[in-house]
This record gives sequence, structure tokens and C-alpha cells, in this order.
Amino acid sequence: MKKEIRRYALENAVRYGKPPRVDAVLKRVLGEHPELRKDARRVARLVADEIKDIESKGLDEWNAELRLIAPEMAGTSTKRESREETKLPELPLSGHDKKVVMRFAPNPNGAATLGSARGIVINSEYAKMYKGKFILRFDDTDPLLKRPMLEAYEWYIEDCEWLDATPDEVIVASERMDLYYRYGKELIERGMAYVCLCTQEEFKVYKERMRACPHRTADVETNMENWDRMLSGFYEEKEAVLRIKTDMANEDPALRDWVAFRILKREHPRVGMRYIVWPTLDFESGIEDHLLGITHILRGKDLMKSEKRQRFLYDYLGWQYPVTTLWGKIKVYEFGKFSTSELRKGIERGEYDGWDDPRLPTLRALRRRGFQPEAIRNFFIAMGVSQNDISVSMKNLYAENRKIVDARAMRYFFVHRPVEMILKLKNGNGKSKTFVARALKHPSRSDYREIRTGNRVYVSGADFEKLRKGQRIRLKYLCTVEIEDTMPLIARIIEDKGEGGEERGGEDMIIHWAPDNGIRVRVRKPECIEEGIGEPLIASELGNVVQFERYGFVRIDSVSDSVVVAYFTH
Repeated sequence: MKKEIRRYALENAVRYGKPPRVDAVLKRVLGEHPELRKDARRVARLVADEIKDIESKGLDEWNAELRLIAPEMAGTSTKRESREETKLPELPLSGHDKKVVMRFAPNPNGAATLGSARGIVINSEYAKMYKGKFILRFDDTDPLLKRPMLEAYEWYIEDCEWLDATPDEVIVASERMDLYYRYGKELIERGMAYVCLCTQEEFKVYKERMRACPHRTADVETNMENWDRMLSGFYEEKEAVLRIKTDMANEDPALRDWVAFRILKREHPRVGMRYIVWPTLDFESGIEDHLLGITHILRGKDLMKSEKRQRFLYDYLGWQYPVTTLWGKIKVYEFGKFSTSELRKGIERGEYDGWDDPRLPTLRALRRRGFQPEAIRNFFIAMGVSQNDISVSMKNLYAENRKIVDARAMRYFFVHRPVEMILKLKNGNGKSKTFVARALKHPSRSDYREIRTGNRVYVSGADFEKLRKGQRIRLKYLCTVEIEDTMPLIARIIEDKGEGGEERGGEDMIIHWAPDNGIRVRVRKPECIEEGIGEPLIASELGNVVQFERYGFVRIDSVSDSVVVAYFTH
């Protein structure tokens, strides 16, 4: 916890250029870790200790330490918080670059994940920085191992628009197959490609021995004949492939005569059985990057060999390869490795409700939970472009999102595991009476919401477990009561104060509550579903992110006569 406090305190110091206040850091810590509220005084002492040490250092030292312990948070001063001011590192520009053209090229075999968002945001941001062009290209030429989903094409376009990254052009590779055939044929005619009829096992032996297979020396006429046979369906799967000639003595086996086309007699969700000879990703992507005028490629450093293979194509065809920037992998602790294929299998097995299940790292799930697109953009832009592998916690994204939703989200009462409390008037009787609490809709606003209740209210199960006979507590915005009994829970009103003025403070425990006419609320969290009672006005917030006081931010997903369903944000 000391490390966490240190991180928050340093971030605050860097952002505002001065040592933070204890209350500011304490609020952040307790907001991130509500389970520590019972130890608030102890946490406050830890915060004060860390701030005292920070006060003895300067801004340069704060920045250096923050870059070391939380690089994703470094350099986030308030003067640089907008997208226009938080800059990505400049692209290396060569003299012939007339206009920067960036692309994001997913395989639409599932919904976009946080990993996809990184590619969308950074590529589109560079296009905006240089007043260039951003292309969304679907590399969907594998109908077998990474079979596309028809819905995913539209999902990606929607996600791009949601992230303020609307593409200037959308390209679908499976609808441009004739282009790839044309270049396959041209490479055969130039003697740079050949049809290989070896089995995989046979070619593996040749590759390991750095020897050419018998088909490598076939003349152009023979290769063209075999190529036509591939296209006509004469060969079955794995009986023939088109290989690019490289160097069979290359020290890297992966670069020895790599496959450009293979036979896959499988139906494609978008183009059906129109084609049976499909380009590999390295071939299709290499050809498209040239045809689309891509000037810069952001590529994972684990894909360095793709560039080496594609450079053979560019050399043979007399093209200039785009400027390539490598970046490391990103790992989010809460989700681990992003594998769209594995997520899809989990959905098909019934482990998840769909691509927007709150347990998934998909943009559809995050959007449904109430994450704001600006937060996701800021999160990745602040992370920048680096070859270092990055491991971050979702708490970093929560922090970005909180900056945005905290100013917008209306406040409401919701009690989890509700326990009924009977209110008795000052004179000791339990006669029915209507109470009206006037609660602020938002701390920064002057308007109020009214919460009406009879002499029965609901408190949360967690608060109930702390109540003792004779204890004085404050029902926020409503009244101060003294607990007379806990089985059943009966409380005598000591002070009735429901006009929204200042709270009492002192030693009284202040808790929230729900009225006797409250509505049933079901909160879907990533790890579980929690149910309780909330104030009736929650039903008016359909589609909005609100804050359930002392609970968290949620997005109101659906409203019916029987229940309100909310998705937990953070």
C-alpha cells in the first residue's frame, strides 16, 4: 500500500508541479481501495509520511522516480492533459514523404480488444498530427485458422468512430484477391516465385539442409501451368503452394523460400467459395501497404520477420519499403494476454455471455461498462510508442476514466445486501411519517434531488454489520439516529435534517440508504453480480454513467418495471 500511495502522490506532484495535499491523495487511495476506509486514519498517516518525503525533493526528481515506478503515469501535468498537448514522439520522416499515411489492419475474427484500441488510437493520432490519412484495412485472408466474423467488420468501424478515429478509407482484403493474383503471376514471370509440390515434411527437410527443392528450378512456363492448376482447383489442400524465392542458405530458416499462396477450400464468411487460393498475411499485407501508399508502419517487435520476408517482394518489384517503428507488447494485469481466438472459443463454449461480457477486455465490453473513449485515447497516447514490453493495471485506465466521468456522473444512493431499518420519531413512537431528503445531484452543482421515504429505509449489509445498540449514526441528507435494537433493526431519530445542508460530522458514522419505495437494482461486475435497492430516480438515467455513492461508477444499461440493470465501471 505504501508503494501505491507513493505512486499516487508522485503523480499528483508531477501533475500540479508542487507537493500534494494529504486529503487529495487520501481521497484517491480510498476511492481506488474502498476496503481501506475502515482504516482511513492509518492510511492518512502513511500518506502524510510519503508526502513529507516528497516535499524534500524537486520536480526533476519526482519525474524521474515516477518514470521508474509508473512510466505510464509520467509526464501528465495539467498543462499537457488534452490530446492536442499530450504529443506522441515524432515519426521519422524521409525526404520523399509527401503525406503521412497510417493503417490499422486487424483480422476481424472477433471484437476489438484493448490491444486493438492501442493500434487504432496511435495510428489515427499520427495521421491527425501530420494531417495525413488513416486507413482501416481488414486482413481477412485466412478462412481456416482465423476465420472472420461478419459482425466484426461493422464492430471495428463502430469502435474506430467511437474512439474518434474514423478511418478515411476502409479496405477489405478478401474483396481484392485479383490484385494479389496479379502480383503472384508477375513474380512467377520474373522468376522470383515458383509452385512447390513438396509435402510439408519434404520441404522441411530441404529447408533444414539449406537445399533447393526440385521444383525451384522449374521454368516459367511450368510454374505458370501449375499456378493455373492451383487457381482452377486441380490440386487439393497442401498439395501445392506458391513460394517466394529468397536464399535457401539464409541463416534464418523462416526466411528460406517462404509461402505466398496456399490452397484453402473453405467457405469464407464474406466471399463464400469464390476463391480457393489464399495469400498469406505476409504477402497480402506487403502488397497492400505499397498499393495504399502506407508511409509508416507501427509493428510489434515480435513481427520483425514479417518485414524481412516482405522486403524480398519490395526488392523484386522495385518498391520502397515504408518506415517501420517497432513497439513492445502490452499486458494488462487483470486480463493477461489478449487472444481474440481464445476469447471466441470461450464465448462459443458458453463461458461468456457475448463479446460485451464485462469480464472481457473488448471495447464493446468497456463501452457497455461506461468507459469513455477520451479516457482510452489518453491512456494509450500517454503510454507512447516504445520497444519495451509494458505491463499496466486497469487502475491506470480507471484513473483516466475517472477524470472524465467524475465531472459528469450524477450521484445516487444504492445499497447492496439491503437490511431494513425502522425509524422511530423523537417521542419514541413508530407512527408513519413521510420524510424528504434533499441530496445534491453532483458536488459541483447547486441543484438537488428529492428522496422521499416513509419510516422504513434500507441500509447496506456491510454497514449493518458494524452497527451496535446505542450507536449514533447519520443517514446522509436525512437524519441522525440512535440504534435501539439490531434484531430487527430499529433506530430512534435524534435530529431530523433533510434539507441538504451541511452534514454533522464529528464522531457520527455517516452512511447512505435507500427509501422504502426504492427500486431493485442488479449490478453486473466483472467478477460477480450484486443486487440491492436504489432510489427511484436511478431509472431516469438509462444509458448514462452515474455514481452510486460509497460504491462506484456504473452505467445504467436497462430499465424495466421489475429491475434496473447497471454495469459496473470501476
